[in-house]
Amino acid sequence: MKIQSEDYLQNEIYTWFNNNHCLKHHVNRGIIFSIPNGGYRNSREAAKLVKTGLLKGASDMIVIFPNGDLYFIEIKTITGTQQREQKEFAERIESLGYKYKIIRSLQEFKDLTELNLSHSKL
Repeated sequence: MKIQSEDYLQNEIYTWFNNNHCLKHHVNRGIIFSIPNGGYRNSREAAKLVKTGLLKGASDMIVIFPNGDLYFIEIKTITGTQQREQKEFAERIESLGYKYKIIRSLQEFKDLTELNLSHSKL
């Protein structure tokens, strides 16, 4: 079994959630967006990003489910592990009362979505 990259998995999750829960015709639309913390940048761009709020270890995505639940989502491959900064970010988020979840497959994200929608606050 070939392990999908984090980028591939993030694209799958974004596309599925956006197409099924975020379009204009969806009642109680959700929101999903990425936080571009990674990648390679020149030193000027990197300095600008730090000055404007780049936070090392921040989750890959934020998802606001149609029921109002907000999750900070970290995308990892099946064998991927969190870096120290990612663990610290997760602890800070959870200490503030928000939900943080590591997702390793599209199915795992679909299950989280189904669970949230079945416990709708609306």
